[in-house]
Amino acid sequence: MSELVLPSGFPNESWDWREYLDLSINVNPLGPPPGVRTAIKRAIDRVIVYPERSPKTLKEALAAAWGVRADQILLGKGVTEIVYFLAREWEREPVALAVPAPPEFLHAYPYAQRVVWADLKRWSQENLLVIAQPNQVTGQTIPFERLRSWLLESRNPVLIDESFLDFTDQPSAATLLELRPNLFVLRTLSAFYGIPGLRLGALIGPADVLARLEERRAPWGVDVIAEAAALACLADADHAERSRRLICEERAWLWSQLPSIPALTVLRSQANYYLAYLASGAAELCEWCFRRKVILRNTTGWPGIEGEAVRFAVRTRPENERLLGLLREYFCG
Repeated sequence: MSELVLPSGFPNESWDWREYLDLSINVNPLGPPPGVRTAIKRAIDRVIVYPERSPKTLKEALAAAWGVRADQILLGKGVTEIVYFLAREWEREPVALAVPAPPEFLHAYPYAQRVVWADLKRWSQENLLVIAQPNQVTGQTIPFERLRSWLLESRNPVLIDESFLDFTDQPSAATLLELRPNLFVLRTLSAFYGIPGLRLGALIGPADVLARLEERRAPWGVDVIAEAAALACLADADHAERSRRLICEERAWLWSQLPSIPALTVLRSQANYYLAYLASGAAELCEWCFRRKVILRNTTGWPGIEGEAVRFAVRTRPENERLLGLLREYFCG
């Protein structure tokens, strides 16, 4: 199991995140919708009172956005917090984890059987299966009809992480809740709406199971600031459309430019990031880019990654050009 290893000297007393282009995290380059800052300011006066134990208004807004019922949503402080909670609650449940997978899942399920993410024929139909759509390392997606067929032909518990689904054109597996028992879906506003620092995630699943899980949760899992920001995000449809359009255009543009760097073998992605294999020297590349204030994620050694590889986010055109310029300088001189 391999964690994110940042280059030496990161962070330190002199580090200022605003000076760096951080491509190791896959967050909307447009940032939060404009109304989020105003919503947070208005919510500050409410910090003197306790939030709702399970915010009704937010659940209803999310239910409308995701096409589910409010009682089919459990809220938490980000997807990672919910994943760790479920790992504790279901600790006696045998687990199969589809890899490649991010370190958080590898930590939460350290003893899980590992199955190949793209090999549906070998997915477990007995144990709890944990998968991501799209894959959080490669950015690839499983065609929805193929995933749907597998789900409807099986009955074992399945947990699907859809943290980056908003950047793709794929439907949510949550549309199958009424057809498929033991189906659980993770969603978040962090990446798509650019608010990872506020920590807000959700688990979608059968209402009766979520009601039992809710009873075992600590109260006040969502604070008033995060709730206000989330409601402002959901209210701005224009920002969501601009974000999808930007990522679609820039992902395609990057894909057209990356072949000019023959040292990299890049996987086609449907999300807002790319995984690139290289013959050797992933750590050295990350260190070299870091000294030039660009941060890549070294995924070498992650389960499911064969060989050396780095992952980088799709950003705005000037930022993408900056990355390409560095890669060409490093590999092509």
